[in-house]
Amino acid sequence: MYLENINSPEDVKRLSFENLNILADEIRHALLTKLSAHGGHIGPNLGMVEATIALHYVFNSPVDKIVYDVSHQSYTHKMLTGRKDAFLHAEEYDDVSGYTNPQESKHDFFTIGHTSTSVSLACGLAKARDLKGDHENIIAVIGDGSLSGGEAYEGLSNAAETGTNLIVVVNDNEMSIAENHGGLYQNLKTLRNTDGQAPCNFFKSLGLDYIYVKDGNDITALIHAFTQVKDASHPVVVHIHTLKGKGYTPAETYKEKFHWGMPFKLETGEPLSNGGNTEDYGNLTGKFLLEQIQKDPTVVAISSGTPAVIGFNPERRQQAGKQFVDVGIAEEHAVALASGIAANGGKPVYGVYSTFIQRCYDQLSQDLCINRNPAVISVFLGGSAGMNDETHLGFFDIPLISNIPNMVYLAPTCKEEYFAMLEWGIKQTTYPVAIRVPGPVVIESEETFDTDYSELNRYKITRQGERVAVIALGNFYPLGESVCQKLQKETGIQATLINPRYITGVDKQMLEDLKANHQLVITLEDGVLDGGFGEKIARYYGDSEMKVKNYGLKKEFADRFVLEELLKENHLTDTQITNEIREILDKKQD
Repeated sequence: MYLENINSPEDVKRLSFENLNILADEIRHALLTKLSAHGGHIGPNLGMVEATIALHYVFNSPVDKIVYDVSHQSYTHKMLTGRKDAFLHAEEYDDVSGYTNPQESKHDFFTIGHTSTSVSLACGLAKARDLKGDHENIIAVIGDGSLSGGEAYEGLSNAAETGTNLIVVVNDNEMSIAENHGGLYQNLKTLRNTDGQAPCNFFKSLGLDYIYVKDGNDITALIHAFTQVKDASHPVVVHIHTLKGKGYTPAETYKEKFHWGMPFKLETGEPLSNGGNTEDYGNLTGKFLLEQIQKDPTVVAISSGTPAVIGFNPERRQQAGKQFVDVGIAEEHAVALASGIAANGGKPVYGVYSTFIQRCYDQLSQDLCINRNPAVISVFLGGSAGMNDETHLGFFDIPLISNIPNMVYLAPTCKEEYFAMLEWGIKQTTYPVAIRVPGPVVIESEETFDTDYSELNRYKITRQGERVAVIALGNFYPLGESVCQKLQKETGIQATLINPRYITGVDKQMLEDLKANHQLVITLEDGVLDGGFGEKIARYYGDSEMKVKNYGLKKEFADRFVLEELLKENHLTDTQITNEIREILDKKQD
């Protein structure tokens, strides 16, 4: 095997073109072996094998600096830069992250997990290089729909103006996560159809030089193109046409499904586990929204490059027709679009992962909430039980969204309450509404839930007690139930349990009433404490004798954590919370 002997890019440079192709086959085999057992980004990495080999054959990393957009296609890069063992040996699979990480290797320059940033970051590297009088190549690799993000355009526009060495490799695999959207991709198609010769050329219109590689999985052609632009004195785009999922028939055939996936059967591509055929909030939301769309021609479902988040598979997208809009990977545009639709009488619902809502604070604040337009935003995987990579954390959304004026941020506790809130949010015409979907596990309840949430900030007591009140927000409501049960069993104290429902405000009357027969208020939230929900409660009681204890997550970029360990570290188990309640009450009696 050649791969076993690759310890740095210098070893790649020693191989003949014939052996480079053998290396590509070995890398693809290693990728599929690990991905089928471990999960991860499948299609993006399979499609970039040859291009990554060619980059390291031509350029001199880490002196020459390569920045991978999103960096979910950097697995081959990791293999060629001293981290191959994390792909060859199962016991070492978790030794590297799924994204570039400077703490892992001098060949990685940024920790990157969100999209459309590589050109801007490369512009910064190039600027610093020029200021220092250095001469290394700066390369940005961008693809998988990342050009649809506004920052990509901003970076390209700035790159063209620098007039210095900056190489942008556009990995055009004709896909985003799902299909591409946006006029830019029509131009890429035209360029592909004309072998890069079309007079209408987006990149040239910005002032960038341009080279097209018809077969972006041909190592020889790629090496020729990269050699041609190496040490260029001006910014240049190398547009390569690759095949997403190359070398694995299921991934080539079902590109959307195999963009990212859990472990699967290598022989067939079928998932190793079907999750017990349990429901999921994405699919349930898609079903619900499609029913609303079929009843009301003004309802619009919006996705920013991740249609699966709201359950809009290809069949539902087709059924919804013009009432489904995928804006590409452009969260900022999605929020502003939703605001515009609402302003003109439409009923938009934008579904987005918590980690990506961070990308559009300004649009939430300025375009949506200042204008008080009644759009609905369903925020998925908010909390600690979603994605666990430091670039994709889902527990920062509460401080971000709940502190914007005019926003109503709701926290349902179960499936039935979520859809009651979602239906109200679509029908009402007064507020911008965000709903923190209580996932990832679907919890059902036989309780009766309100259908009108117009009277804002009215919490709901679900269990009346005394001495201790537990205010359990959203998907931490079951934790609140467990704490109350444990507390009663161990101490005889029957605590009051409260479902606050509203993240964006406090129920002053209820909090005031608690003073009559409660000594301690506990808040539970599945998000960072700093600027979060619990602090609102603590601030309300600040000048009173009420003792308040906030439970949530500390402010940190936790990386590849084990959920149970993270919860324990943050004192978020029912045993820890119950013990601390007992300690607080004992101190108050002393």
